[in-house]
Amino acid sequence: MTRLIAMRIATVLPVLLVVATIVFVLLRLSPGDPAQVLAGENATPEALSNIRQELGLDRSLPVQYVTWLVEMAHGNFGTSVLSRVPVLTLIRDRLEPTMVLALSAIVITVLLAVPLGALAAWRHNSWIDRGVMVLSVIGFSVPAFVIGYVLILLLAVKTDLFPVQGYVSPLSDPVAAARHLFLPSVTLALVFMALIARVTRSSVLEVLGEDFVRTARAKGNRPTRVLWRHVLPNAAVPIITVIGLGLALLISGVVVTESVFNIPGVGRLTIDAILARDYPVVQGLMLFFASIFIGVNLLIDIAYVIVDPRIRY
Repeated sequence: MTRLIAMRIATVLPVLLVVATIVFVLLRLSPGDPAQVLAGENATPEALSNIRQELGLDRSLPVQYVTWLVEMAHGNFGTSVLSRVPVLTLIRDRLEPTMVLALSAIVITVLLAVPLGALAAWRHNSWIDRGVMVLSVIGFSVPAFVIGYVLILLLAVKTDLFPVQGYVSPLSDPVAAARHLFLPSVTLALVFMALIARVTRSSVLEVLGEDFVRTARAKGNRPTRVLWRHVLPNAAVPIITVIGLGLALLISGVVVTESVFNIPGVGRLTIDAILARDYPVVQGLMLFFASIFIGVNLLIDIAYVIVDPRIRY
């Protein structure tokens, strides 16, 4: 396991360097001028020149790129063009709503999708199996913002059961936090339930055909015991993979959901930074999202070894 972790950590810096380069190039090639955003449309050329000089935008692209890399190596991800707040501080202040929303959604997803997928495989070709597959297709097909607006219409506007938007920290008021998080969490969960349920079904179906499952049945074990004690543990590797990647995608992919429900998380920060051409914030966020994916993949690899000791690297 030590060798595995060392190998994975060795790949972190090259991947982050590639991500940083791509983000830097794409931002500089896209239209727009941060100096113009700061100064306003009626700014004089002298004012624009002063702002560009202050932000370092008057330097050549290679110089800007190298300077940025050197600053990051020293732990300085830059300062927001608009708010003049360090990028890491902005991400830290916005991280709690996103993490709470993502964790809530993944808990709902796992508690519902894994049993549904396992049940669909156990009752293969039954009406339960077909029903789960229909729901999965719907979950894949309908965009998250459509699900969000439908839930708002049904459960917030017409029935007034839940708030339409906003965020309350669980540390300050757990009950109010749960009410505010319910709709966005369910919105995200419905999208990822489709993926996890399908993967669980496929993995369980594959294991059900193994000899040890027939042996367990022949010994007189109850069907539920065979499913939960013998089948699911041996079908866990692809399920763990999808759940881990789902958590990473939830953290980095809540942009639309946070916008629909007006949650002040990392997703909203990303949209605001892109619209404002806030280069340092966008670059810092992209590296943050890349780091999340790398970290989750490392944890998944370690989980492989724990779940199946036969795996060796």
